[in-house]
Amino acid sequence: MTAEDEWLRVESLDLDAQGVAHDAQGKVVFIEGALPGECVQVHVTRRKAQWEQAVVTAVRDESAQRVRPACAHFGLHAGACGGCKMQHLHPSAQVAVKQRVLEDQLWHLGRVRPGRVLRPIEGPAWGYRYRARLSVRHVPKKGGVLVGFHERKSSYVADMTQCPVLPPAVGALLVPLRALVASMDARDRLPQIELAVGEAPGGTVVALVLRHLEPLSASDLARLRDFARAHGVQWWLQPKGPDSVRRLDEGGAELAYTLPEFGLVMPFRPTDFTQVNHAINRVLVHRAVRLLDAQPDERVIDWFCGLGNFTLPLARRAGEVLGVEGSETLVQRARDNAVRNGLAERTRFEARNLFELDADALLALGRAERWLVDPPREGAFALAKALVDLQQRAPAGWAPPRRIVYVSCNPATLARDAGLLVHQGGWRCSAAGAVNMFPHTAHVESVAVFDRG
Repeated sequence: MTAEDEWLRVESLDLDAQGVAHDAQGKVVFIEGALPGECVQVHVTRRKAQWEQAVVTAVRDESAQRVRPACAHFGLHAGACGGCKMQHLHPSAQVAVKQRVLEDQLWHLGRVRPGRVLRPIEGPAWGYRYRARLSVRHVPKKGGVLVGFHERKSSYVADMTQCPVLPPAVGALLVPLRALVASMDARDRLPQIELAVGEAPGGTVVALVLRHLEPLSASDLARLRDFARAHGVQWWLQPKGPDSVRRLDEGGAELAYTLPEFGLVMPFRPTDFTQVNHAINRVLVHRAVRLLDAQPDERVIDWFCGLGNFTLPLARRAGEVLGVEGSETLVQRARDNAVRNGLAERTRFEARNLFELDADALLALGRAERWLVDPPREGAFALAKALVDLQQRAPAGWAPPRRIVYVSCNPATLARDAGLLVHQGGWRCSAAGAVNMFPHTAHVESVAVFDRG
């Protein structure tokens, strides 16, 4: 049992950005708020036979990478915002931690070592979050309505008045939104507001999606319209699932993001999946296209293509690109984006259940010299297995892709799929690197390259 007056030497950070140490009895202690190299005292919050969980209470030999958090709502105290875990660590050190997490996961879970470590992709550490889901709660005991992220390790909503990871104009809306909801008849039936920021020639477009559990009164609709005029935002209403989302009022600039290097404008709805960090997404798309190195006479398949984030840039380089996605609705949105950007003749889109794909379904989609794979957190195990199975059958007229670029939002599932491709499929992981899509969080995105032979 770790004593509260015992000094522990922090050895490393785990996947949740907790310091890892051993107490005098050799038990592992996971410590929130501690950094590698520091000597700390802790308060234990959870005890198990093999490990303990704790929060730091005192620091000796402070790390040179420790910084003062920029957000007043960050911390280990009760009521602190749980949206960020790493604000006490310098942003460049955060990137180094994520790179190490990627390499460790590839080796320990997949027994794969990349031939080359790519330089991490990083960018602005503040004001980057162009998408967010804000919880809304009417809490009379706390003085009214709260709008923000959940408290650390809690389902309660943090009492927030600012958020420096949101664009400044959006962070400034938190207090006015609290006042707006407090004035509404339906204030007890409004669980969340989803935020989506787009790009426009004159600046940004801010869309707010209000989830409401009952029809809104005429006076509440009038309040929303007044707020939209006063703050220059769009209101979208969501009475049920994502497909029920509708604009409160038409007009104004469309919601879109841009990929200027490829001359692309990508319209989207506020509930569509788009990358949180537009600046990092531009760099990531550029790197993925360069790494794939598709030639004008080659065919490419973009698996989990979404709205065409990679499909359309690749179509500027390759002869033909097939985008495959699980939803017919998303496929149609991707087709519309291809038409909008003059790429309909160089792209084709198909709807397939990519979590149940087998070798026969893969064969029916035809061969391609290069693949781009960008799955959700669950990874692309069915796709990787179908590829390995089909390769072992070696049907006439079909050949496996010579190169695969895999964009991942979960290093554990990337490592699992990489192990299958390398050890059963005969690919080699020629390169891999971290992508700091979410600064100040423990979330690790990455990109890996697989080549035949």
